[in-house]
Amino acid sequence: MTQAWIKLVADECAPAVIAESHEAADLLVATCLAAAANGDANALFDLGVAYSTGSHGVECDMIEAHKWFNLAAVGGHEEAAHCRADVADEMTAREIAEAQRRAREWLRSGRAAA
Repeated sequence: MTQAWIKLVADECAPAVIAESHEAADLLVATCLAAAANGDANALFDLGVAYSTGSHGVECDMIEAHKWFNLAAVGGHEEAAHCRADVADEMTAREIAEAQRRAREWLRSGRAAA
């Protein structure tokens, strides 16, 4: 069963979702979080993009970006591993360890359907 969710990043086939207010941006992120909790690797990837770019109502946070890219990569998203590596190049070892801890916490919490 496929979950319906709003895509946060553009690809060649679909236009980018542009949030004109914080409320709309919050809805986009909330929708993506719900899909991520159901194990949707594309939603996990899109959260990584949002946090790595500081878009869609979230502050730029490389630790959170790494966490979401890591979870997407584990979930089978091919591009996520490359993005995780790019983000890691801008992080300290301590920040990477924190991102990995947060990813493990997400998985243990049961929020991610495996």
